[in-house]
Amino acid sequence: MARRRPGRHRRAGARQITYREVIAIREFRALWYGQALSLLGDQLAQVALAVLVYDRTGSPLATAAVYALTYLPSIVGGPLLAGLADRFARRGVMLTCDLIRAALVAVMAIPGMPFPVLCGLVFLVVLLSAPFSAARAALLPEVLEGDAYVMGSALQNMTNQAVQMVGFAAGGALIATMGPYRALAIDAATFAGSALILVSGVRRRPAAAREGAQPSMWTMTVGGARLVFGSRKLRTLVLFAWLCGFYILPEGIAVPYAATLYTGTLPIPVITGLLMAAMPTGTVVGAFLFARFVSPPRRLRLMGWMAMLSCAPLVVTAMRPPLAVVLAAWVLSGIGGAYQLAANAAFVQCVPAERRAQAFGLVQSGLMAVQGIGILVGGFAAERLGPEPVVALAGVTGLTSAAVLAMIWTESRGDKTARVRAEAAA
Repeated sequence: MARRRPGRHRRAGARQITYREVIAIREFRALWYGQALSLLGDQLAQVALAVLVYDRTGSPLATAAVYALTYLPSIVGGPLLAGLADRFARRGVMLTCDLIRAALVAVMAIPGMPFPVLCGLVFLVVLLSAPFSAARAALLPEVLEGDAYVMGSALQNMTNQAVQMVGFAAGGALIATMGPYRALAIDAATFAGSALILVSGVRRRPAAAREGAQPSMWTMTVGGARLVFGSRKLRTLVLFAWLCGFYILPEGIAVPYAATLYTGTLPIPVITGLLMAAMPTGTVVGAFLFARFVSPPRRLRLMGWMAMLSCAPLVVTAMRPPLAVVLAAWVLSGIGGAYQLAANAAFVQCVPAERRAQAFGLVQSGLMAVQGIGILVGGFAAERLGPEPVVALAGVTGLTSAAVLAMIWTESRGDKTARVRAEAAA
């Protein structure tokens, strides 16, 4: 029975798949459960680390520095380490990363760990997320083919957003009850649990790279960059993915924005929580609707319009509207962000399977970079201009960029359609 499933998925690629069909696939469930488990532990650990570092140092700068360490390793090490998931068996790469991270976080959970050592451990844990994420992203198209991949990506996206909301909301209460060290111990257990799920639910596959002399990691990185940025179509899809730097920016200045919206009715922390939850809520709704009710060909046609929708609602903040209008605009922006599902699926189809992990690693590193840079620039500008004009400016700039990308994408799709018609006529 297991051998008949892949064939059925290939035939089903021409039609729209349901969520129930995707969840019925055992290997996808293993990847899905493992990702949700480790992500929930990570959200708890982020809150625990912030509390732990601030209690130990009393320094907001030290607390911010440790948080910045969650961006730096992926930007610096991601392009180099992602290729490991092409050179070695992807399940093995994921298992190794999970087990090493479980050990490292367990060491972090030892009371009295010196602050420099703690920072080094955080760096290593996040660094290992690069090959793990690249391996998982490259393995998913082998487990789910055709439209099943889009539905599976939508499920994972919705789950990730929901887990983040629950993790951040419940993290403070749990840490207040059990303390930061026990929270870190739970995070270590989630990595071990993820490894156990992978062993039991994902079958072994050989390495994607061909046998013979293996190039160096630097050569693989350079080759991956040429593959991704040497193709006009891939380059456009990557820029679509990196467009999130504009519509993620408002979340980075949610606290000062909440202060401007304060009227005495709701406390500023509550307003901040509402603002930070607005876009993830829209993303969950948009991913569900876009994947479930829009056909695969129509997703590609709507991708440019949805990308513009992800930025356009932010422009309304220039008029300094009340909280309800801001929340509605940010939810709508999150709905527009569902275009990433179509961009991701198109990217997978254009990249050779044996180089998929390296390509995903490069894109993911750039994604982290644009988010981090966008938030830093937004915070710097908000101190001088105020949060409302900065969010509006991000919306205008993002909308303009999305419109240009939409025109390039439409032109490339038109060229492809013309070639297909010419070949059919011949």
